[in-house]
Amino acid sequence: MYPTTLTQLARSNPFQAPLFSIKPDLQQESRQIKRELAAAASNDADVSCEFGSNKYYALCGFGGVLSCGLTHTAVVPLDLIKCRIQVDPVKYKSIFNGFSVTLREDGVRGLGKGWAPTFIGYSMQGLCKFGFYEVFKSMYIDMLGEENAYLWRTSVYLAASASAEFFADIALAPMEACKVRIQTQPGYANTLRECAPKMHAEEGMNAFYKGVFPLWLRQIPYTMMKFACFERTVELLYKHVVPKPRSECTKPEQLVVTFVAGYIAGVFCAMVSHPADSVVSVLNKERGSSAVEVLKRLGPVGVWKGLVARIIMIGTLTALQWFIYDSVKVYFRLPRPPPPEMPESLKRKMGLLDY
Repeated sequence: MYPTTLTQLARSNPFQAPLFSIKPDLQQESRQIKRELAAAASNDADVSCEFGSNKYYALCGFGGVLSCGLTHTAVVPLDLIKCRIQVDPVKYKSIFNGFSVTLREDGVRGLGKGWAPTFIGYSMQGLCKFGFYEVFKSMYIDMLGEENAYLWRTSVYLAASASAEFFADIALAPMEACKVRIQTQPGYANTLRECAPKMHAEEGMNAFYKGVFPLWLRQIPYTMMKFACFERTVELLYKHVVPKPRSECTKPEQLVVTFVAGYIAGVFCAMVSHPADSVVSVLNKERGSSAVEVLKRLGPVGVWKGLVARIIMIGTLTALQWFIYDSVKVYFRLPRPPPPEMPESLKRKMGLLDY
């Protein structure tokens, strides 16, 4: 039997590793049931499909299209200023100065530059990010079994989100390259129809995928933080902040918790991924540069330019994305299991239940 103090510490630490792993031969009872990370299934009897079905994953992907495509397009003006601060900090000294200079030179329409590649690229990314996250999470949970999946749940979130983002960035890279080129090179192109053929004629397919490696460096840590921090924050909010169990909360109340947890996760996402974001912005603007050359030129201070704008943008984005994604699940009556609880079998093994 493990000491009570160690057990309490393990349960209270939001990023703990398990005290022990359950051997496969102790998991026979849980193998017959395909579960979400939570021990209990959704309390909602009125669901439109089975958890883990093809329809479930397809609608999760659709939720990702809406959550990422709409939110990133909505903040194109702020994203444009952030990119310009990163690639030309002398001209665009701050957020407010950047807006002022852009309005003076390009007018109000100039703030919308790059909206088309943003909408297309991030819709494709959202499809892969959220859809594949659900797929990989279920797959890793099945591989571990119910008890080990609970003990290693943070690792499951991290692994599933990293796996999903790997493919999501391949889908995003061509449109991200076009977006940055339109936003940061005045006179190069004003629309996606102008930009994509011109880039292909000058550099071939390399123009669209040369930024995929730094994109992985930016987006994979960002997405790992986005999903793991969100999942654990939701768990902690229901445990320590919300005055009643999730099963007793109304759908609007649950969505408020989703929004708050999303914003908290977004702040951490922005800080973790900002240096790589600066490299991506400069790399997609310039021809013939490598990620290492850009990183050396920016230096330890330059990579943090535009951080405030990105925290505001990513915090709001992440909160809205989770809110929209969860709203899609509510609208289509998808299974929404509650935050994870320790399985009864594991409680018995740890001596937390009376026989």
